[in-house]
Amino acid sequence: MFRKLFLPPVADLLAFEAAARHASISRAAEELHLTQSAVSRQVRQLEAQLGQALFTRVRQRVVLTDAGRLYAADVRAVLQQLGAATQKAMALADGGGLLHLAVLPTLGARWLVPRLPAFAALHPELTVNLSARGEPFDFAQEPFDAAIHYGAPHWAGAVCDYLMHEEVVPVCSPALRTRHRIETPADVAGLTLLHQTTRPVLWADWFEQEGVPAPQALRGPRFEQFAMIAQAAISGLGVALLPRFLMEEELASGALVELPGGVLTSSDAYYLVVPLARAESAGVKAFRAWLREVAGQRELGRVGG
Repeated sequence: MFRKLFLPPVADLLAFEAAARHASISRAAEELHLTQSAVSRQVRQLEAQLGQALFTRVRQRVVLTDAGRLYAADVRAVLQQLGAATQKAMALADGGGLLHLAVLPTLGARWLVPRLPAFAALHPELTVNLSARGEPFDFAQEPFDAAIHYGAPHWAGAVCDYLMHEEVVPVCSPALRTRHRIETPADVAGLTLLHQTTRPVLWADWFEQEGVPAPQALRGPRFEQFAMIAQAAISGLGVALLPRFLMEEELASGALVELPGGVLTSSDAYYLVVPLARAESAGVKAFRAWLREVAGQRELGRVGG
């Protein structure tokens, strides 16, 4: 139970947050479509309830006190949470449901999003929201129903559904291949190697698989996302090892070309991770079943091809 004594009126909090952000009563009044006297009155009411000053007045500006600075950060976070909760409630007004998914950025944009219309056709009552997350996180601290993760099937307090392995292939721009006359895996070893930040030994593993000495295999620019590496390769910065299924468009258009050498399949894989507390949710169960089927079809296509 919340004691009413510690819950100021939302209007007072909005006035204080706007004044704190703008360092100006007049600009806060413009934003809130109120008079300056109304905003000043709401701030004074809040200060009276707290028993301390939140601002000091300096000429035409207001400056946060130490207490005001700390309070402003907390109030801003609470107002953002309240806004998100209100949007969520409004979205559920039609009796549907929401799924909040954390996805790897390139996988989400290149592979999952183009397939979501099929899921929407099967489950029009569900709305899927996507956010980019590149690293594991604590589901207890994040508002997600599930996540797509690359690595080992280990995540505290969650179950991991296998989706698919990843095949990476060496690629570069057509111009770079022609300029350097790349005809064998050995021809790649002396070029600029583009790396994915979280997989720094990928090139070393590929050269080892190909039996090619490559003392420079760990050197070269590093990028956080495959999409960045792909653009760097297209621009001729160097050669890259990229998942073939994420680069279908670039390979089909000729923006990137595959280089001689084998496919490298890592021991890690993609998993749908579901927190135990959400595993029995009807919406989560529907998405799990659909995504496993879609990923299984891709795996079958890869094996068959």
